[in-house]
Amino acid sequence: MPAPDVPSPHVAVPDVAVPDVLGVPFVLGGRLRVPGWRGVAAVAVVLAVIGLPVRGLYRATGSTMEEGFMLVFPKRFLAGDVPNVDYLHLYGPFSIHVLAGWYTLFGYTLQSERTFGLLQHVALILGVFALARAWGRRLAVVCALTATFLVLTPIGLSALAWEGGVALAIWSVVLGVRAMHTDGAWQWRAAVGAGLLAGCALGYRPDLVLALVLAHGWLLRRSRRWRPAMIGLAIGLVPIVVHLAMAGVRRSVRGMVLDPVFELRPGRELPRPPSWSHVDGALQAVVEGPADAPWWRFPALAANHQLFVWFFAVIVVGVGLVVLAARWHRQTGAARHATLLAGALLGLGMLPQALQRPDSTHLAWGSCVSMALLPCAIAELAARRAPRFARHRALVAGAAIAVVLAIVCPFFTYRSYLLDARIAVGDKPGGFEVARGDRKFYFGNQALQQASQQAIDQLAASAEPGERLLVGPADLSRTIYSDVVFYYLFPELEPATYYIEMDPGLA
Repeated sequence: MPAPDVPSPHVAVPDVAVPDVLGVPFVLGGRLRVPGWRGVAAVAVVLAVIGLPVRGLYRATGSTMEEGFMLVFPKRFLAGDVPNVDYLHLYGPFSIHVLAGWYTLFGYTLQSERTFGLLQHVALILGVFALARAWGRRLAVVCALTATFLVLTPIGLSALAWEGGVALAIWSVVLGVRAMHTDGAWQWRAAVGAGLLAGCALGYRPDLVLALVLAHGWLLRRSRRWRPAMIGLAIGLVPIVVHLAMAGVRRSVRGMVLDPVFELRPGRELPRPPSWSHVDGALQAVVEGPADAPWWRFPALAANHQLFVWFFAVIVVGVGLVVLAARWHRQTGAARHATLLAGALLGLGMLPQALQRPDSTHLAWGSCVSMALLPCAIAELAARRAPRFARHRALVAGAAIAVVLAIVCPFFTYRSYLLDARIAVGDKPGGFEVARGDRKFYFGNQALQQASQQAIDQLAASAEPGERLLVGPADLSRTIYSDVVFYYLFPELEPATYYIEMDPGLA
C-alpha cells in the first residue's frame, strides 16, 4: 500500500472510515498528533513565506474606507450603535461582534486590527493546507503558497469580513470531508463542527451561502450526517439571530440584502469582462498609474491585459476543477478526489464574488480557493498523462502554478508580495503616516499625507467631544468613496450620518 504522502494516481480508495494510523491526514480522519519533522518542516515553509512581508504589511498603505470601517464599526457597536439601524453595513454582523471583542481585549489600534487580519489570512491559508493534505505534504505546501500570494496581496492585513468568512468556510469543508472518513463519535463531532463553522461563515458573509450549499450539500449527501450538521449550523447562526432581534428583520434584510444586491449594486459594478484597452475602476487606475505602480521589471502583460485574462482564467479554473474532480471521483472513488471535489464546489460557489466586480481584489477573493487547489488537479493530470512524473508531481504542479500566476496576474500577486517584502527588510519605505496621538494610519503618497495631517490637526484644534462629524467628498452627489478612517482618528466625535460607508449612487 502506498504511503499516504504518495498515493498512486489510479488506485481507487473507497470512502470508508480511515484507520487511525500514523501519517493519515486530519482531513481524511487521522487523529491530531504532534507532527514529525516532515510535518513541522512543511508548515514552517508556509509560515516563513507568510512571515517575510508581514513587517511591511503592518506599515503598508491602508484602504481608508474598507479598513476604516473595520476599525470604526466595531467601536460604534461597543458604543451601543446597531448595524443596519445606526449605520450602513452591507455584510454579516458576526465580524463586527468578533472584532469588538478583540478590541476590548487587545486595544483599539491599527496594529490590533491588522493583527486580527493577519490571523484571518493565516487561518485561510492553513485551511487550504489542511484540505490539500489529502494529496500529500508537498502538494499541500504548494497549494498553501498559492493561496498566500492570492490572500496577502489584495488588501493587505485589513481584517475584512470576506477573508474571515472564507477561512471559516474552508475549515467547515475540512471537517465535512473528515466526517466522511470517520465513524462513531468522531464522525458526529466532525459533522457538528462543519455545521458550526458554516453558520459562523454565514454570520461573516451571508453571500457565501451558495458556496456552502454546493460544498456541504454534496458532503452531506455522501456522509448522511444531517442531524449533527444541522445542530452545529443552528449554533453557528446564533449571531445572525441576535442581530435580527437587535436590528429587526426589515432593517436587516434591507441592509444585508436589498442595499448591497439591488440598491447600490449598479454603482459598484465594473464591466464584464474587464476592458482590454484600459483599466476599469478609478481606484484600480490610480494604483496602476505611472506614479503609483510598484517596481516591476520582469516581462509581463499590461495591467489591463492581465485583468482581462485573469477574468476568464477564474471562470475556467472554477468550473474546470469541479468537472475534473467529479469525473475522477466517479472513476476511482478515491478519498483525495472526494476532497478535491468538495473544495472545488466551495470555490465554484465563490465565483460571483469575482464576477460581480472584476477588479484585482475581487478576482483574487473569488478565486483564492479554486486557484489554490489547482495544483492538485495539475498533479493528477501529470501523473495520468506521464506516469514517470508521478513521484515528482508536487514539483511539476508547483512549477506549473508558478508559471500560471506569472503569466496571468503577476502584478497582483508577485509584485504586491515583493513590495511588502522590500518594505519589511527596509529596502523601501512603507506608507506615509498620519497620526493623532497614539492613533495612526498610512496613506499612499506624500501629498495625501500632508493634506490629511493638516486636516487632522485643524479638526483636533477646533472640535469638542460630543460634536458630530461628517466625512465625505466635497461634492456629496458623487459618493464614490469615503475616508472612514477619520472617524477612527476622532472617536470622541459622533458620526453625523447613517452612511459612514459611502458607495457610488448612494446620494
